[in-house]
Amino acid sequence: MQPASLARKAVKQHFSDTIAEPVVFDKHADLLDPEVAAELKRLFPDGAAPMWGVTPGKNNVNVAKVGKMRPGDWVFFTGEKKVYFGGTVALMWRNRELAEKLWKADDNGSTWEYMYALSGTRSFDIPMDEVRELLSWNPNRNVMGFIVLSETESDDLQSLLTLDPANAATVPLDPETERAAVDFFDGDLERKAQRAQRGEQVALKRRLLPGTAGECALCGRELPGTFLIGAHIKKRSMCTDTEKRDLANIAMLACLFGCDALYEHGYIGVAPGGSVQVSPLAHDIPEVVAYIEERLAGRTVTWWNGQREPYFDWHRTHTFKAGLST
Repeated sequence: MQPASLARKAVKQHFSDTIAEPVVFDKHADLLDPEVAAELKRLFPDGAAPMWGVTPGKNNVNVAKVGKMRPGDWVFFTGEKKVYFGGTVALMWRNRELAEKLWKADDNGSTWEYMYALSGTRSFDIPMDEVRELLSWNPNRNVMGFIVLSETESDDLQSLLTLDPANAATVPLDPETERAAVDFFDGDLERKAQRAQRGEQVALKRRLLPGTAGECALCGRELPGTFLIGAHIKKRSMCTDTEKRDLANIAMLACLFGCDALYEHGYIGVAPGGSVQVSPLAHDIPEVVAYIEERLAGRTVTWWNGQREPYFDWHRTHTFKAGLST
C-alpha cells in the first residue's frame, strides 16, 4: 500500500506527471540503464508507462520493505480516507538521477529513487473503513508510510477486488530448478478441506430459473438452464447475511458463454439506469472486445431496478475495471 494523498499539491503534481501522463522512455534514455530500458520497452511496446517511487525513508526504513516487492505484486494508492488507484508492479529498479528529474527532492533532500513501473492500472473508490474491517485492522489505523501486506491480507484484498494479472517482468529461475519443477511434482496430490455449503443456493436457483430455460440478464439470450448460472451482482463473500437472503435482488442469471466471466472479472458493469458499461481495459483483449461488440454494446439490462442498484453500485466501485479518474 502506497500512501499518496492527492490533497497534497506535490503528490497531485507527481501523480499527474507520471501516472496520469505515462513516462515516455526515450525522453529519459540518457538516465535509464540499458537493461532497464530494454525490459521497459518489452513490457510496454508503446514506449511509455506509469511510474512511481519510494524514498529510502528515515534511517532507510523503506529499503527492506521495497526489497519484498516483486514483479506481479499489486500496489494500492491511498488518500482522503479511501483506496483510489492501483496497478501491477511491472518492473522495479533504483535510479536517483531519474527520480530527481521526474519528481525533484523532498524537504529532507531525499528522492523517490526506488522506482517502479505499473501495468494494468485502474481506479477504485473503496473507503478505508471497509479495508480496515476486511483486514481486521484497528479502526483507527491509517496507512502512514509505504507498507507491505501479509499473505493473508493480500488474499483477502484479492477476494474483495477481483484482481487480475497484468504484464510484469519474470523473475529468472535457475534452469535446473525450473526443469525439475516442470518435470516432477512432489507435493500432496489430495488435500482434505471443509467447505461451507451455500444454504440459500438451491432456493436462489429455483427463483431465478423456475423452468428449464431462462434469459441471460446481460446479453438477453434465451438459453437452456445448463448454460446459465445464478451470478451474484455483489460478490457473495462480501454480502451480509441479510443481503444473501435478498433472493429477489442479490443475483441474476448470466450465461456461461462469456457474460458471467466478463462481469465477474470487471470487464463489464451496469450503470445506474441499466446500460452496460465497458471497461477501458477490455480493449486490450481483442476476443473480449469482439464479444462485447457483438452481444453487449448498447444494451440496457432489464434486470436493473432501484432495489438492485445498491448491488450494481458495489460492483462498479469494487470489481468493475474503471479507467483512471482523479
